[in-house]
Amino acid sequence: MLKASVNNKTYDIQQNATETLLNGEPFGWDFAKTQDGNFSILYNNRSFNAEVIEADYASKSFVLKINNSVYTVGVKDRFDILLDQLGMSNAASSKVNDLKAPMPGLVVDVKVLVGDAVKKGDTLLILEAMKMENVLKATGDGKVKAIKVAARENVEKNQVMIEFE
Repeated sequence: MLKASVNNKTYDIQQNATETLLNGEPFGWDFAKTQDGNFSILYNNRSFNAEVIEADYASKSFVLKINNSVYTVGVKDRFDILLDQLGMSNAASSKVNDLKAPMPGLVVDVKVLVGDAVKKGDTLLILEAMKMENVLKATGDGKVKAIKVAARENVEKNQVMIEFE
């Protein structure tokens, strides 16, 4: 089960081998990747063009452009939902220890300096992967202790890029 919030409206998504349910109702749609970050979607005999504008995998938030309308999407998986149910949703993200590369890529720009205080949601760096720029943001509050990468440097998945106090 997943929960998705689209422009502050929440949807329950369940998927099994035969169908996708949206808020308990069958959701018949089809999509295909047309190029990096772009998709063609068919729903109710209508065609939609979708483009991923921004992807923040750490906080599971995305900005999508669908037929010239922009949507902010947040996703919660079963673990996030369980933490919410236990009242622990903020416990895991109140303080950040380090920022690891969510995927292999190229560091485009580092937006913080050693000693900077950051708040949850602050932009830390921009990582290019699969021809898309991904803005990586702080998942919690902290102070930059060390920056382990530089602009134009390639990184591997899970490589520590920034350490926090």
